[in-house]
Amino acid sequence: MALDIKKFLLRFIEEGQDHLSQMAEGLADLEQGETRAELINSLFRSAHTLKGSSRMLKLFPITETAHSLEDLLSALREEQVKADSHNLALLYQGVDQLSDYLTILADTLDASRLSPADPVLCAALSAAAQGATETPATVTETTNSELAASSLPPTLADTSDTQSTAVLRTSETVRIRLSKLDELIKLMGEVVSSHAGLREMTRIAQQLELQVQKQGVTELVSGLQHFSRALKDRVQSQELLMQDLHDIGLQMRMLPLSIVFEPATRLVRDLARSLGKQVECRVQGADIELDRQMIDQLADPVIHLLRNSLDHGIETTQVRQAAGKPEQGVLQLKASQDGGWVVIEIIDDGAGMNMDAIRNKALSKQLLTAEALENLTEQEVMDLIFLPGFSTSAMITDLSGRGVGMDVVKRTVIDKLQGVISLESRAGEGARFTLRLPLSLAMMRVLLVRVSGQLLGFTAQYVAELVSIPRSKMVEVADRNAVIVRNEFVPVMKLSELINLLPMPVTPKHPARSEPDVLLLIIRLHHEKLALEIDELVDERDLVIKQLPPHLRGNALISGMVTTGHNHLVSLLHVPYLMSLSRRTRSPVSDRSKPESRQTPVRQRILVVDDSLNTREIERDVLEAWGYQVTLAEHGQDGLDKALAEDFDAVLTDVEMPVMDGFTLTAKLRQEERYQHKPIIIITSREKESDRRRGIQVGADAYIVKGSFDQSSLVDTLRVLLD
Repeated sequence: MALDIKKFLLRFIEEGQDHLSQMAEGLADLEQGETRAELINSLFRSAHTLKGSSRMLKLFPITETAHSLEDLLSALREEQVKADSHNLALLYQGVDQLSDYLTILADTLDASRLSPADPVLCAALSAAAQGATETPATVTETTNSELAASSLPPTLADTSDTQSTAVLRTSETVRIRLSKLDELIKLMGEVVSSHAGLREMTRIAQQLELQVQKQGVTELVSGLQHFSRALKDRVQSQELLMQDLHDIGLQMRMLPLSIVFEPATRLVRDLARSLGKQVECRVQGADIELDRQMIDQLADPVIHLLRNSLDHGIETTQVRQAAGKPEQGVLQLKASQDGGWVVIEIIDDGAGMNMDAIRNKALSKQLLTAEALENLTEQEVMDLIFLPGFSTSAMITDLSGRGVGMDVVKRTVIDKLQGVISLESRAGEGARFTLRLPLSLAMMRVLLVRVSGQLLGFTAQYVAELVSIPRSKMVEVADRNAVIVRNEFVPVMKLSELINLLPMPVTPKHPARSEPDVLLLIIRLHHEKLALEIDELVDERDLVIKQLPPHLRGNALISGMVTTGHNHLVSLLHVPYLMSLSRRTRSPVSDRSKPESRQTPVRQRILVVDDSLNTREIERDVLEAWGYQVTLAEHGQDGLDKALAEDFDAVLTDVEMPVMDGFTLTAKLRQEERYQHKPIIIITSREKESDRRRGIQVGADAYIVKGSFDQSSLVDTLRVLLD
């Protein structure tokens, strides 16, 4: 079935106008002397996106012009040229030319009406990127007609004058201006915010009831009880009606993912052909719907990920044949629904991530030191590709190698779409990018908590669970507190200390007989968890997310705002930033804290095997603080592979792990001659005596239960076994 190219042109025009508007603002800032790296990065990304999107629709004059703009912006970003008046004039002319092209497309929806790219302008832009300073020739301006607005009225059924009853029939679909629909959704948000005031009235009425009851006024108590019940019923009834109204309004703005997936298949075919590769593109779940607001933001990340898989992932026919793979590569674009979330996966069967190339690039760009790289897990090394300007391509082409794309993906998915992105890859077996996105940004589930007298919010996709434990259940590991939750160590930090909240003055109370439990909000990002100590869980409800005002958009700690009762604004904390903040605040264990008699004279090598990222890192911190050299493995099979590839003095392993458990790993290691007598310590949450016996049977030298974990005991046990 032939694709309706016009609907894709309309989407391109809308997105292109947004990009050009942002570029015009950015150039104005550059002209005023603003030189922030992020400003130039933003201009560069817009040009790159216009180039890629126009290429997909075969709008070659736009592609060539945007590509020339990208050349000059790339040189600006790399500080090879300066944003002087000469280069700014060229950039403005390039943006004007693109704007003219979009105007023609909006008037005609006919790509054939576009004139060829201006060779003088393109040559001047490319020359400026090489450092040329000659005044460019003036670009001939194209005169365009104004964009005409159109609307589609409802379809009426033909009626006869002789009919006694006229019947009005409307079409099942109606064309609505997007601005009007956005106003409706915005109005629904205000209704939700206003409704929070009714909830507050219910609470106040209940408090009044208690106060009056204490005073013994029976009549008032009865009246207040009646008022409270009636108000509660009214609030619940309005909640149901309001939710239905919001759902219907939101459904009007839902669009199928096929709007993004269909042109993506063409992009894959065209790019694969230009790269000389044979690639089959498989699409699944294109009928799943997302909010139009989400669809608009999703196109860029999907295009960038597809380019990455085609250029970096899937090999050429000759390379695949040599590796024993089918000549034709497979690129899958899959979507599925998981409750109120949509999961989008981009999977290729290519070579996978080249870990050595990523490490070498990180070193060459001085992103990390060699020592810091050595301490990174494989997952952390892979995540380096999301840094701005990072690319392992040896050559700059029009598809990749400019260091654009992956940072855009992460920024869009996490910051703009309030989603989560993860990457899985195994050498020779391809890569899988997974995007987990909410169905809509109009309303999201929010947890409201109180910390040091302040009300703060967390969007639900980052919340793993809420637990209350006695403070005595915490363990001190590597100079910081941790809690053991379902077989993994989770570091604990006070949220007030993490974000520097000053404690509110508290009225002295009578001393408690026992120390109160600690309330922990466990947040999660990818495979990493962090337990935040909070004072109180205030509420959990669906709330409208409001964008930050311009003066707060540079604050990385806050991702948005919500409104509660009495129109109180509450800040939503940005979990990815909290995670990075917690990593920076963790201080290494001081060597001075260790007795001199326990210093390890030789850096013996220890392999730590655990499927929990937090547990691996905590055990590594403990062992490295005592002088050991630590290598991490994510599951039993990974641990076995690393144990056979290298030589370790001891192995620490969990039991419950995917692919291969710790018992099987221990048994297999004992079958290897060089590991028959080396210490193997099992660290697990299993406390049953039968599990202990099985651990000894498969050959473990020690069995440590995480619930009674003590870092000194672990180090002492390890030293005894190694002596």
